[in-house]
Amino acid sequence: MANKEFMRRAIELAARNMRDYEGGPFGALIVRDGRVLAEGHNRVTSCNDPTAHAEVVAIREACARLETFALEGASIYTSCEPCPMCLAAIYWARIERIYFANTRADVAAIGFDDDFLYREIGLPLRERSIPAQRLLGDEALAVFREWLELPGRTLY
Repeated sequence: MANKEFMRRAIELAARNMRDYEGGPFGALIVRDGRVLAEGHNRVTSCNDPTAHAEVVAIREACARLETFALEGASIYTSCEPCPMCLAAIYWARIERIYFANTRADVAAIGFDDDFLYREIGLPLRERSIPAQRLLGDEALAVFREWLELPGRTLY
């Protein structure tokens, strides 16, 4: 399959998902070496899981199938520009290329405000709309120091 065919499949997943009322109109696939490793569609409302975005679902499936947390050499095809959560998951999974169809502006026009999240992340903690306060930093740092000494730890 070529890039456009992979993207058409992501769009098809989005349309089918929406029409089946399983979640929002979003679909994604993970591809490596011309082969689809996994597909995902938005399952937020059907699973009552705010993290069940199409990209995250596809990443989880690909990693489970391959028994790894890293998807080096893979690309993701997604029907919409990834939100900040999905973008972070893509980076954490070490996916090497992102192809998307709809943009942040397109998704805002249908009532999803991903751009709000992009703006919030760039703000200092004290200016964000959800208050954040650090507690027990010294105790938590002790666990981090222990991690540094843990034999056989897996970095990711």
